[in-house]
Amino acid sequence: MNIFILREDGMSEESNSSHERVGPVLQAGAITDAIVAAIKDLNQDVLVVDRGAYLRVLVSHKCVITKSGIEKHLGRPFRFPGELEMVMSAFKGAIQLTDSDATWQFKEQPDHP
Repeated sequence: MNIFILREDGMSEESNSSHERVGPVLQAGAITDAIVAAIKDLNQDVLVVDRGAYLRVLVSHKCVITKSGIEKHLGRPFRFPGELEMVMSAFKGAIQLTDSDATWQFKEQPDHP
């Protein structure tokens, strides 16, 4: 599967490595802009696929976001995880939510004897 990524400079590029990435699918808007900025603060190699009405955010192997990071970019208190859940229509990977952060990653594969 090929993914086309819209970079911050407006150019697009193609990635064939989406199978190694996890993260949320978010409805476009101001809250999502703050969430994406906060994800970029805490993670490396963040790919954002802009589909107009929604954005797919993909990070290699593990994606982390914090309530305080979102609040920093949003400029107001953020009800976590409730407001995140309202704009997150889907996600890739297993998600772990607390009152202050969210982590998407692949589930550990059990060792086979």
